Amino acid sequence: MNTDASALRFQSVKNETKVESSTFGTYNGTIDENGFATVRVLLDSVDTTIDLRNVRMRFLLFETFQYPEAVITMQIDPAQLADLRDVRRKVMMAPYTIDLHGVTSEREAEIAVTLLDDDTVSVTSRTPISLPVADFALEGGVAKLEEAAKVSILPSATVTFDFMFNRAESAESYLSASTAMLGTAETETVAMEDDGDFSLEACKGRFEIMSRTDNIYFARSSATLEDRSAPLLDSIVEIVNRCPELSIRVDGHTDSDGTAALNQSLSEARARSVRAYLVEAGADGDRIDTIGFGEDVPIVANDSVENKQRNRRIEFSVVSG
Repeated sequence: MNTDASALRFQSVKNETKVESSTFGTYNGTIDENGFATVRVLLDSVDTTIDLRNVRMRFLLFETFQYPEAVITMQIDPAQLADLRDVRRKVMMAPYTIDLHGVTSEREAEIAVTLLDDDTVSVTSRTPISLPVADFALEGGVAKLEEAAKVSILPSATVTFDFMFNRAESAESYLSASTAMLGTAETETVAMEDDGDFSLEACKGRFEIMSRTDNIYFARSSATLEDRSAPLLDSIVEIVNRCPELSIRVDGHTDSDGTAALNQSLSEARARSVRAYLVEAGADGDRIDTIGFGEDVPIVANDSVENKQRNRRIEFSVVSG
């Protein structure tokens, strides 16, 4: 794929009428000799043109610390393109598979394939492709976005693309391109943000967003962190280190099950466990304090399993800077 000449965009609607168009900064793809196309999109590179909105999309919606990429595969029938040199452009229905947020879905899209010259082909979405959030277990992420940004969001997005592919000069160059593409998926710094230390506003915004993720897990009635908490906590270490002028506090909260005294003790222990992980992973412990609030500061009523889950949480407060 010639990414410099390609385009990939998705459109979402908030507050019923406001359409927002966003893209990704890092994606790549190949088409083999049998018409099998693969496109990889690094979700950390989501670009809405607004820094903190990018961060919300990464951590609250896509949960890129756990699901770093979307992979789309499509089989283009070579027989349908047998006369492409003569007609130059063909419109067809093509089945494709998308792997997004841990869900694999088989779908179909109308595409246009255009032969621009002997070495260049364009593959374009003929019509916008609708992706309902419920099909990819993204409803919780949308709810977090709505709460964080105080907006309503339609539970579906549309995707459009215009991909340009150049002919590989040899089998070796094809394999080299494939290897480069896969290597890109392991690139650590792909987020659309400035290098170096974050501004004070960016730091405060990030810790507020980290407090809404709900992706820090403990063993039941315990302060022992579960292994699945590590990807998010590692991301928080990076944020702490890129906010060197800030001191933060890890706040522990519980639901109302059990006695108030036990919940207070548990919330304090969980906050300390998070701090210990951050420090062990490389964060400056001198700038991280902890506190436990027990069951005293619920964000919703403790009247359902779902609400109790929301109240059992870790938040991050900026205490200086």
